[in-house]
Amino acid sequence: MRLVEFKKHGKIKTCLIENHEIIEINSTMIQSLNISDIDELELLNTYKFDEVEIKAPIIPSKIVCVGLNYKDHANELNMIIPEEPIIFIKPSTAVIGHLNNIIYPKSSTQVDYEAELGIVIGKKVCNVKSEYASEYIGGYTIVNDVTARDKQRKDIQWTRAKSFDTFAPIGPCIETEMDPMNQKISLKLNNKLKQNSNTKNMIFDVYELIELISNIMTLNPGDIISTGTLPGVGPMNIGDIIETTVEDIGILKNFLIYQKN
Repeated sequence: MRLVEFKKHGKIKTCLIENHEIIEINSTMIQSLNISDIDELELLNTYKFDEVEIKAPIIPSKIVCVGLNYKDHANELNMIIPEEPIIFIKPSTAVIGHLNNIIYPKSSTQVDYEAELGIVIGKKVCNVKSEYASEYIGGYTIVNDVTARDKQRKDIQWTRAKSFDTFAPIGPCIETEMDPMNQKISLKLNNKLKQNSNTKNMIFDVYELIELISNIMTLNPGDIISTGTLPGVGPMNIGDIIETTVEDIGILKNFLIYQKN
């Protein structure tokens, strides 16, 4: 099932998408991620999409990102396939949702897009083996790992380049039932295809990533693992429209604007 959060009369509500309608449910997003049968949900009010304001589907305590995780991206950069993933963290303050604006910082001269599949953790997990990792996955979402590339080149580590407010668009929903091992994933910039690959090209699959990361840090319910980007990474300009697609999830659409203040 596809789960979203929306704002109605100033209140955030959790709901599912069914038959092109939004159905409010009587549970939190975290609770919903651990329900396998739609019949277990208490359904409340039904809304049309134009009646509500869709928000980011979840605000994680952290987003753990993978630096290089696609074979075709490594080949594009003439890089050796890594023996273990490079990871870094984006703060929750970077999160925005579907149709929200990415803000181009005044201090940056190059802001890039990076289309990625996001794993949404459903249950607290620490030191798990890959063969049991699926038990801790609540669902999947789309992430655009927006990066101030000039800052990344300048700094030894990547925190500044990855952590500006609005640099973690996620959404538009969380899909709880899909095969993460064979998903078409792409990004369009102003309707021109820039990135295009498949999750089967990952160097470390989603279950291996959960094992590797959970052996470093505890992952809390709602945390997101952003699984690495595809070949074709490039810059965005003010006014650009960015559409990131994962086959069984949908399209995450955002707009790039200039920082006013």
